[in-house]
Amino acid sequence: MNAGGYMGKILRVDLSTGSIKVEPTSEEIARKYLGGKGYAVYLLYQYLKEYMSKGIAPRDIDPLGPENVLILATGPGTGIPGFPSPGRYHAMALRAPLTGSIGSGNSGGEWGTYLKMAGYDAVILEGASDEPVYLSIIDGEAELKGAKDLWGKNTFITDKVLKRRIGRRNASVLCVGPAGENLVYFASLMNDEHRSAGRGGLGAVMGSKKLKAIVVSGTERVPIANREKYKEASKKALDMMKKNSVTGEGLPKYGTAILVNIINQAGMFPYKNWQTGVNPNADKISGEAIEANYLIRNRACWGCTSACGRVTKVESGPYQILYSEGPEYESVWALGSSTGVDNLEAIIKANHYCDEFGLDTISMGSTIAAAMELNERGYIPKEDLEGLDLRFGNAAALVEAVWRTAHKSGFGRYLALGSKRLAEIYGHPELSMSVKGLEMPAYDPRGAKGIGLEYATANRGGCHVTGYTISPEILGIPEKIDPLTPKGKAKWVKLFQDFTDVVNSTVNCLFVTFAIGLPEFSELLSSVTGWNLTEDELLKIGERIYNLERVILNRYGFTGKDDTLPKRLLEEPMPEGPAKGQVVELDEMKNEYYELRGWVDGAPTPEKLRELDITL
Repeated sequence: MNAGGYMGKILRVDLSTGSIKVEPTSEEIARKYLGGKGYAVYLLYQYLKEYMSKGIAPRDIDPLGPENVLILATGPGTGIPGFPSPGRYHAMALRAPLTGSIGSGNSGGEWGTYLKMAGYDAVILEGASDEPVYLSIIDGEAELKGAKDLWGKNTFITDKVLKRRIGRRNASVLCVGPAGENLVYFASLMNDEHRSAGRGGLGAVMGSKKLKAIVVSGTERVPIANREKYKEASKKALDMMKKNSVTGEGLPKYGTAILVNIINQAGMFPYKNWQTGVNPNADKISGEAIEANYLIRNRACWGCTSACGRVTKVESGPYQILYSEGPEYESVWALGSSTGVDNLEAIIKANHYCDEFGLDTISMGSTIAAAMELNERGYIPKEDLEGLDLRFGNAAALVEAVWRTAHKSGFGRYLALGSKRLAEIYGHPELSMSVKGLEMPAYDPRGAKGIGLEYATANRGGCHVTGYTISPEILGIPEKIDPLTPKGKAKWVKLFQDFTDVVNSTVNCLFVTFAIGLPEFSELLSSVTGWNLTEDELLKIGERIYNLERVILNRYGFTGKDDTLPKRLLEEPMPEGPAKGQVVELDEMKNEYYELRGWVDGAPTPEKLRELDITL
């Protein structure tokens, strides 16, 4: 491969047979899909085509069976000093256990960088091992090793043991904890102890393959096609990030939880399972409260200048933890506001448990919140709870519920299914605040209509980071738009979704987009790869990725009817605050969105696929 930004090799591991093969990274595919998410989506569709050619229906693929495929991929921006926030990787599975749709997650830390420095652009994981194993990738040499001694260990112990075992400084561990081993439907992939590719249950996919961990280490440098032009582009982008009020000031000082008070003041900080968007105690769980009372220091992902990670501690009391990280904004909301818990120490402990056991904090907190509402409405028999007092605001029950979920103990076996299945079991699916089975994050779209359209049309389910329209709707970046009108939101959602797929395929942190946009990505990627990647071409690549991912979704039977929102958001007006009286006018926005996308009933038309050069 002649382009810069790539190591030129992909590792393909068949866990059923133990075979390991090295394949070349295709420049043709990279030119069309960049890397990271895009390259992974392309590869997953090839698997799907192969299954269909053998007469295997896509809907018959078991997310927890050996036929599922897990891909961990870097991009041309990963592991390059001076590239904005370059320490990330993108994880994708052919099917996600929680949703049955495509699995997709993104994580920072150091793992993506050290995979690349070990000589690989991606790792493809097929099949399933009979016994627990871990994968070692050191300076280009890959080997499967026994992991019986690690099975059952939490993520922190696994990380420490494997790092000691290889004895190198520039090393990183990706692993699953007890939740992944126990096949909890929203188990996370965890790396560098507190970083996670959290959504949809990718940790359960890895656990089902009996793959406990992947340890990576290497010293190779990522090639750059035009180093002088890259230095100019890098300096410009980093200067913009330093001067930006979000990436240069807010995130370094308060972390992502700086949003707690901002979103609450906008009347869209979901409280008590989305019964309202105003939390009267939001200041008690804010980024400012974390910084004032529990922060030890910042922690940055590899090569990042914003350092939004929070190293925290609770010095004493029932929720004592002397070293942890987080919680960040989504975790504060899901484990706190959504459950009605305003005890920040309990939230920190619950978040720590999620990292220790390998759980997605958004789905965990949201599922507990759904259970709390189900219980308070009298829908859960007391004997099912087995002593767990699930009431809004019960801090002790919150922490206990996280432990029980990871170990599928008592009522935890129901919580482990996610809020959609939980609410269906007890006869009230409307109390699951999810889309396509994936719990929505911390923004009530009755107070910002664009994010509602984004939730509904996001391919992986209720997702904000597929297209973060909160940026223009609430933060005014790149320009301020009216959050309470549905008009014009389809254009913004499509633009943000296409651009986000560029970022996730580069692979970068989405926070950099508060400061830099398409012009800067065009300059950075062109100088690194040696290709002339214009702004229009990058957006076309993003659109191509989004549409091919949607094709996979359609193969699983998802249609326009699945591009919807919970009944509460469509029919129950916001009861108070700045968005009082508002509901989400989804149909109006969705019709315009489909027209802009070139979709019919949630599926790309043949004409659109030809336009994007997608061959099925």
